[in-house]
Amino acid sequence: MDGHTLIYLLFILLLATFLGLELISKVPATLHTPLMSGSNAISGITLLGAISLAGQSGDNSQLSTLLGFAAVIFAMTNVVGGYLVTDRMLEMFKKKGSKK
Repeated sequence: MDGHTLIYLLFILLLATFLGLELISKVPATLHTPLMSGSNAISGITLLGAISLAGQSGDNSQLSTLLGFAAVIFAMTNVVGGYLVTDRMLEMFKKKGSKK
């Protein structure tokens, strides 16, 4: 990877970070639960990509397997944590007397 490509990729990462912060700060509190559910779906897609990366064989098979395994762990943590937070937020909207 040459220097221009690295600078280009860092610029994209920086731009995505600022855009993400700007979008998240503008979301009203009533939309946080649906937004969390949507991000859980995206994390599920990320999990599929991480699994395919972990199972990929090639020149750097140990490196890709290690990075894929780390990606599976991080994506799975994000999915499970997101669903737990979403469930907890939805519990707040239920009436006090109702049971599951």
